[in-house]
Amino acid sequence: MDYKLLLTTFGLVFLAELGDKTQLATFCFSADCNSRMSVFLGSAGALVLSSVIAVLFGAAVSRLIPPNYIKIGAGIFFVIVGLWTLFTTTRPFYS
Repeated sequence: MDYKLLLTTFGLVFLAELGDKTQLATFCFSADCNSRMSVFLGSAGALVLSSVIAVLFGAAVSRLIPPNYIKIGAGIFFVIVGLWTLFTTTRPFYS
């Protein structure tokens, strides 16, 4: 097992998940119910399942497309989404 990769993946996913809508939804479910263990197991299971899907899909795609191209494509995608988010005007919710 590659422990450096394990810790890097853990750290990046942990930081990416802090404060996102998934964590906020889990927070709201936990605040609204008495069965916090059910909320924990449901949210942990969902994160594990989505990670399994990402790993399997990434492994399948990397057989067809070189990993370097995947990284470049992902970087371009994030830049485009970031620019789109910065430069599109949206109306405030209360208008």
